[in-house]
Amino acid sequence: MSLRDLIILGVVFISLPFCFMRPWIGILVFSWLGYMNPHKYAWGIATNFPLAIIVAVPTLIGFAVTKDKEKFPFERESTVIILLWITFTISSFFSFYPQLAWDMWQKTSKILIMSLITIPLFLDRKRLKYLMLTISLSLGFLGVKGGIFSIIHAGQWNVRGPEGTFIAGEGDFGLALNMVLPILFYLVKEEENKKLKLLLYSTFVLTIVSVIFTYRRGAFLGLAAVILLLAVKSRKKIFGAAVLSMVLIIAPYFITETWTNRMETIKEYEQDTSAMGRINAWKMAFNVAKDRPLIGAGFDGLSLTTKVNYSPNPSETAGDVHSIYFEVLGEHGFIAFGLFVFLLLFCLFSLKKIKKRLEGIHSAEWLRNYSDMLQISLIAYMVGGVFLGRAYFDLFYHLVAIIVVLKVLANRELSSITAVSGQPV
Repeated sequence: MSLRDLIILGVVFISLPFCFMRPWIGILVFSWLGYMNPHKYAWGIATNFPLAIIVAVPTLIGFAVTKDKEKFPFERESTVIILLWITFTISSFFSFYPQLAWDMWQKTSKILIMSLITIPLFLDRKRLKYLMLTISLSLGFLGVKGGIFSIIHAGQWNVRGPEGTFIAGEGDFGLALNMVLPILFYLVKEEENKKLKLLLYSTFVLTIVSVIFTYRRGAFLGLAAVILLLAVKSRKKIFGAAVLSMVLIIAPYFITETWTNRMETIKEYEQDTSAMGRINAWKMAFNVAKDRPLIGAGFDGLSLTTKVNYSPNPSETAGDVHSIYFEVLGEHGFIAFGLFVFLLLFCLFSLKKIKKRLEGIHSAEWLRNYSDMLQISLIAYMVGGVFLGRAYFDLFYHLVAIIVVLKVLANRELSSITAVSGQPV
């Protein structure tokens, strides 16, 4: 057993009593393990140890018995998550490959449950900031690691996430980093501690470098969207312009011919076998949904013999459906697809409404800032998700939970102002 194993296992097991007594701390530990995946760098017994489950169990038990939580808010977003889980469960009973389906159902259920219990535990500004820092610095650590690696090797090697995780692939890793970039950006602006501010800013810059050298076109397009939106939405336009200029100035020194050639294929997708493989996979998913409109193929049902029966060109069809939208459509049918799309739209509308309702209220400026960053994170997910099959990505559902938290806190802020002024806001 290595020293890394001892440290990671020690931290996790020492945290367990706190996860039970203060389940919101359990959510922080669970998030740290889920996003940073420190055990994957242990190289020993901790590497494949079920640490997430070990933390989740006392957290769930603690949540069930603790009084340190608020009433669960049945907002439209949280309700849709529950409805999605029901459709996922039904489709699993009728899946093409039951064993694969139920294995994935268990993983997805864990993600949805932990996201849902986050809501009543984090209806507090201070706790919410702890959660944001945990998520951003956990993924940011990987971004820093990848960014330094790329700089040292002058971009000659592609950057990947930890092996054996949701973000192991270059594209998945790029998607996760793009989603966390807006969080890092706004935490930099909000943070008053100079050392932490510098840490967050450095993490932000190196994470951008990491995304570039995933060598994935979808990740690059997502990054372009994120940087553009950050520059537009930033109230300090000089800061946004400085970040954009820095990227444009530094990037050419590290951009390799391999990277340039890879990005050029964006314009020539019809001659790109990987792009055409994706299109065939999308057609296959649609064909499955037409044949089984209410239940789809079930989790992991768009593979193996499904290609032969439903794909227009089975030999040229990608091994993965490569799209969050077609993934849900093909695996769970039109009802689940509609719920998934509505969930995305509801989140965007809710964030826009929060910003509008809190306009001009100085005490609620932090809520407006959080709304801005989450809007961009969601757009990063929606753009990157066109090319990646990550419909069950834990970060997305965690962000949905945070959006529900923001809605509740925004309503409280408005209620407190109304109580003081006597006039509705």
